[in-house]
Amino acid sequence: MQQQDKYRIALLSAYALALHGFESLIPMPIPWLRIGLANIITITAFILLGFRAALMVTLVRVVIASIFTGSFLGPGFMLSMGGGLASILAMGAVFYVAPGLFGPVGLSLIGALFHNLSQLFLAYLLFIRKIEPVLFIAPVLIMIGTIAGLVNGLAADLLIKGLKNGGDKIQNTAEWK
Repeated sequence: MQQQDKYRIALLSAYALALHGFESLIPMPIPWLRIGLANIITITAFILLGFRAALMVTLVRVVIASIFTGSFLGPGFMLSMGGGLASILAMGAVFYVAPGLFGPVGLSLIGALFHNLSQLFLAYLLFIRKIEPVLFIAPVLIMIGTIAGLVNGLAADLLIKGLKNGGDKIQNTAEWK
């Protein structure tokens, strides 16, 4: 990985953290529910810089945000890290198997689905240990996640187009997208 890519990953991680912090100021009807605005940056990193960059942005964001909020290694951290990793791995697998088939919106929807499924699985496995509450909340969580994934994917698409048309010479220098 080139030094310039490391700077870009650090900058994108900072943007993701800023969006994460901004999102925490938005009142939500359910305390643990999040739109996932930082995922706009993750999708952008994935499309422009590749899988490894998106993975690094996700890891940095989850760890630093949990340290700032005091939830490091707590239940929220476990669910966030599991969801983030499942999301990135699913997007990477789809992109590897069918490169170019999905754009930012499609990748965002795939990421949102796997994020929610992994969080439901982890909540069941680590905390709840009853399937009924998980099955009760699953349709609502997946529906909200799908809407958020669509909105985040559209925002990432606009951001990517703006960056590509803005005159910046952004290239994917990673060995594997």
